[in-house]
Amino acid sequence: MGERMGDGDMVYAGDLAGKVAVVVGGSTGIGAATALRLASAGAAVVIGGHEADDVKAVVDRLGAQGAVVDGDVGDVRNDDDMARLCATAAGRFGGLDVLVYCAGIQRYGTVVDTTASGFDEVIAVNLRGLYLAAHHAVPRMRERGGGAIVAVASVQAHATQKGVAAYSASKGGIVALTRAMAIDHAADGIRVNVVSPGSVDTPMLRRSARQFGNGRAEDDVLRDWGASHPLGRVARADEVAEVIAFLAGPRASFVTGAEIRVDGGLLANLAVALPE
Repeated sequence: MGERMGDGDMVYAGDLAGKVAVVVGGSTGIGAATALRLASAGAAVVIGGHEADDVKAVVDRLGAQGAVVDGDVGDVRNDDDMARLCATAAGRFGGLDVLVYCAGIQRYGTVVDTTASGFDEVIAVNLRGLYLAAHHAVPRMRERGGGAIVAVASVQAHATQKGVAAYSASKGGIVALTRAMAIDHAADGIRVNVVSPGSVDTPMLRRSARQFGNGRAEDDVLRDWGASHPLGRVARADEVAEVIAFLAGPRASFVTGAEIRVDGGLLANLAVALPE
């Protein structure tokens, strides 16, 4: 058994020793936190992102902490880029055992005021990108005798709000696709699961706070949004990363086709006052 990383951690140091992980969308937010968590559990990590400066910053941070890490700049909408990302893992570190798909964008609008190109963009990044990454990762996992795929969806796959038609559709698709992959590739020894967060303090959420906060401080907006969660706050990115790392590791060895909601109780809450 590896050394404990700290009180309350679900993943132990050494749980992923000798494993190679690719984190798509690993340069910011939940993805960056996940890259850090997988590295702390002993994995060699390849970080995929679309902004070179962001990728370099995370690679440098992990490298300074002694992690085995590499980075690759690409577009999740591009088949060749996803093929290269998986090839980087195999070429640099000898294989691919874990794929985490955290890439995602948010666009606001109904089906009426969302353009076809805008809708396609959200689906391409959030859902089709997962398909492309898995398309190239699964054969390499087969070569290793198995592996684990963890995708990040959202509570908005199940309960949504006005004006997020494309985003909700893409996240619902992620949940469905992970279940399909879990069944298709169980015989390959590949487990596939999905994490659905509620509100998480990430650059994406803070952009939304600036857009809809009417000039209020970001922290104040996030505090109000967090109040809708029974636990009374938004999540930290590392709290979501902890669950992702658990699903990626050996302690989840009999978990596949599952969805874990890291939402502070949001979807369990009816959120209306009923008469006595």
